Amino acid sequence: MSCFTFLKVMMVLFNLAIVLGGGALLGTGIWVAVDRSSFIDVFGALSSSVLQIVNVGYVLIAIGAVLFLLGFLGCCGAQKESKCLLIMFFSIVLIIFIVEIAVAVLALVYTSLAETLLQGTVTQSLKNDFGKPNSEVTTIWNTTMHNLKCCGLSNFTDFNDSYYYNTNKEYPGICCNSLPVPCTYEIALSSNKTGCFPQLLSEVRSHAGAVGGVAAGICALEIAAMAVAMYLYCHLDEK
Repeated sequence: MSCFTFLKVMMVLFNLAIVLGGGALLGTGIWVAVDRSSFIDVFGALSSSVLQIVNVGYVLIAIGAVLFLLGFLGCCGAQKESKCLLIMFFSIVLIIFIVEIAVAVLALVYTSLAETLLQGTVTQSLKNDFGKPNSEVTTIWNTTMHNLKCCGLSNFTDFNDSYYYNTNKEYPGICCNSLPVPCTYEIALSSNKTGCFPQLLSEVRSHAGAVGGVAAGICALEIAAMAVAMYLYCHLDEK
């Protein structure tokens, strides 16, 4: 078997795996978007915390669609030996690679700013929507606070001047260790219940090594995929 044929077969198999993975992410994203409650039940407290920060369903749908398209281009480009499809595959992978590097650099440089903006956005949602009847925000936050044993994003003061506090004239019971008394400012203060955001950050940072390893592996695969695509593209005329 020649080098060209070997790389062509590997390109087809690799991109077929990407197509299947993209399809799986699409299905998961649709599941999360349609039925968040069962997603939280399956994956637990961390999933409910993540849902506070990003709309996981739509993110998974977007990533799944991109991977599906990418895998389709690579697979068909190698199988049909199409220069057009191969160069499209190479270009998309290159764009994704550049975006990943840019995001990584920005994340390292502006970590504190990102955390501040994130806290402001989520806290505002907590103030406006927590406690409203049939509110998805209420369900997610209740699950998060009870499972992580925390109160609010930073602490119980996130509920000051919120819909919940203005309606009930007290803080959520979890902020006072679920004591059978109205959760007033004094009791919440003495309970010293920590916020959910520090716990979530701690959880993320404890897995930073694994996340970094996966990211490095993905970058290596992208570089290899671009190299193989360009090799096939350049040697099609010689075949």
